[in-house]
Amino acid sequence: MISFETLLEVAEARWVQNNTGADAPTLAAGLPAVKTPDQLRQVPDDRYLSEMARCVFRAGFSWKVIDAKWPDFEIAFDRFNPVVVAHYSDDRLDQLVADKRIVRHAGKIKSVRENATFTCQVQQSHGSYAAFIADWPGTDIVGLWLELKKRGSRLGGNSGPMSLRLMGKDTFILTKDVIAALVNHKLMASVSPGSKRDLAAVQQVFNRFQEASGYPLAHISRIMSLTV
Repeated sequence: MISFETLLEVAEARWVQNNTGADAPTLAAGLPAVKTPDQLRQVPDDRYLSEMARCVFRAGFSWKVIDAKWPDFEIAFDRFNPVVVAHYSDDRLDQLVADKRIVRHAGKIKSVRENATFTCQVQQSHGSYAAFIADWPGTDIVGLWLELKKRGSRLGGNSGPMSLRLMGKDTFILTKDVIAALVNHKLMASVSPGSKRDLAAVQQVFNRFQEASGYPLAHISRIMSLTV
């Protein structure tokens, strides 16, 4: 198996090629921010719901358009207070579908209410959604992905993992580049993101690299993508 040190060397060389000049950022500056479990627990649950919704609305749309409209989304969805949104009536959802301040996608708007309900359920079982996320072990991060996909709404694919990444939870993401790196470096024969068996195998690869390097999963993921 190729070593993480070799992958890091390749990533650093390609980073330097693409970032020249005296004020060019270092590779370390380009790695994702990762919060500690204690820091994750301090994040209000409405922020988690907000990022879940943002990732759902980004899927298939221009990220720049969604991000530019997000302040209006915050107002339209009552700052994503889980209890408030979970109790939205169907009439309220219809009002949002007609709200020109946001992206008027009925299915995605409905998913916000469903994910608010999911958040409230987790609050009842874990005290807070933040604690649920903070306490989930990184050695089984794909298990958390599957939990979000199963219990949440429209959180399959990379939407769930990306919402975790945005909140600072340490997770790798199976982008096209990461999948290509896994295959090209012969770490996996093939990767099907929808296969539980493949996800478990990918988790093992990342766990080995993390144990060997001490790097967070998110950093290993970004470094791996840079080798393609």
